[in-house]
Amino acid sequence: MREQLPRLYWTARTLVGDDAEDAVQDCMVKAFERFDQLNDLAAGAAWLRSILVNCCRDRLRAKARQPGEVEFEEAERFSLYRKIAYEDPFPYSDSLHLDFLQEFGREDVHAVLRRLPELYRIPLVLVYMDGFLAKETAAILQVPLGTVLARLHRGRKLFEKQMWDYAQENGLLKEASR
Repeated sequence: MREQLPRLYWTARTLVGDDAEDAVQDCMVKAFERFDQLNDLAAGAAWLRSILVNCCRDRLRAKARQPGEVEFEEAERFSLYRKIAYEDPFPYSDSLHLDFLQEFGREDVHAVLRRLPELYRIPLVLVYMDGFLAKETAAILQVPLGTVLARLHRGRKLFEKQMWDYAQENGLLKEASR
């Protein structure tokens, strides 16, 4: 368990923000209580991660019983690539899209992720940040693979839209205001 703590904390921090320590603690308590259910010690890391994801989901559910409404049609039509090219926030840039992405620090990315509904945030974190395959993510979340793939697609589109909105709200488009 000790070896997994940093990674568990990082995952929890990404999923639930300031409640990460409590989520990891809940995970450890549940793992201790159910240790007899772990059949293969080599699978311990994935087993702990699965428990942690469920603890994070429980915390998120407790915070907000009703998820915020998401306008999918608008998100589906949104293209970060086209928006950056059209708005041209860095007019003297030869690498416009890279310049836009370089404005985001680690905390900015985490802030954008926390804006996403849990339904999309969890698969994005597990696949793109923790390195799980979509098939493994489906097993952890106990949903069909197609559901995970759909959530990843919608999650990426929502993430792009939230990146643009966050950049505007937080002054990351410095060149555009000059």
